[in-house]
Amino acid sequence: MDYKNILEKLPYSTPFLFVDELLKVNEISAEGIYTFPEDSFFYIGHFKNNPVTPGVILTECMAQIGVVCLGIFLLENENSDSKNIKLALSSSEVDFYLPVFPGETVKVVSEKLFYRFNKLKCEVRMYSKEDKLICRGKIAGMIKNELA
Repeated sequence: MDYKNILEKLPYSTPFLFVDELLKVNEISAEGIYTFPEDSFFYIGHFKNNPVTPGVILTECMAQIGVVCLGIFLLENENSDSKNIKLALSSSEVDFYLPVFPGETVKVVSEKLFYRFNKLKCEVRMYSKEDKLICRGKIAGMIKNELA
């Protein structure tokens, strides 16, 4: 299935877009992948001579794929005119287990915990190409469609 319509509605652009492809999106879950480019701005100085993807960037990648893409899908099901999407991260609690180095590809898997009163909360996990758990947590955000 092609999820290009969801990707086009993401309110991000390079260098702060952390979604390459959506693999699956439905009423209860989302899956996508992202490859962290070796020349990404956040590797400069994090850490000297041993660059590692910052946890806040991993959390943002999880939020973009696991919460925002799923939220856009849910809004589209409620109202087909979802052109002016407003969103804000409201909470995150993430545990980190493995580092992500420049050039690595990750897969994000998200499962909806609840969606009501414009708040979406998800259980989100990030995996390496070898299917090893990198990090996991709960991420919530407020998402709504402002009609023009």
